[in-house]
Amino acid sequence: MPRFDEVRATFWDDGDYGVQQPLTDEMVREAERALRVVLPSALLDLLRVQNGGIVTADHDAFPTSQPTSWSEDHVPFDHLMGIGRRDGMTSLLDTPYLVEEWGMPAPLVLLSGDGHCWIGLDYRTCGQEGEPSVAWFETDLDTELVLAGDFRSFVEGLTAGSSYGDGSAGDPVSA
Repeated sequence: MPRFDEVRATFWDDGDYGVQQPLTDEMVREAERALRVVLPSALLDLLRVQNGGIVTADHDAFPTSQPTSWSEDHVPFDHLMGIGRRDGMTSLLDTPYLVEEWGMPAPLVLLSGDGHCWIGLDYRTCGQEGEPSVAWFETDLDTELVLAGDFRSFVEGLTAGSSYGDGSAGDPVSA
């Protein structure tokens, strides 16, 4: 399994889709105040390289131990939201609205998703200042699955969606 620093060096894809303004310490303080949590240092390390955007194809999926509506053996992670308020772009700061809109538990910080499925930092067990686990949430089915005990482990466990035989991060499993 690759180490965090190796993944960080090759994590972001080219392009500016989903990219917020460069992350500053003040932006982090404002986000933590608005979200009422302490964000994991590993997440901030990635966002200081690039503040959100598309993830490279080498790191666009996470293996699962049980099937989800997405796939039998993995979930997609094709983008990571940044911190900011750039017009037309969803960011970590939109979490309170999205959690309420989609009926998800709190406290969470959503990292990636499309409304029906999300990957987020789950602070319910660790508290707002602890190290959150990373979980998969399926809002239509009201199910969740812990993916990793912390964000660093999650990043180190990311794989290429194409390695699952479908040639991409995949499409949802058909019913």
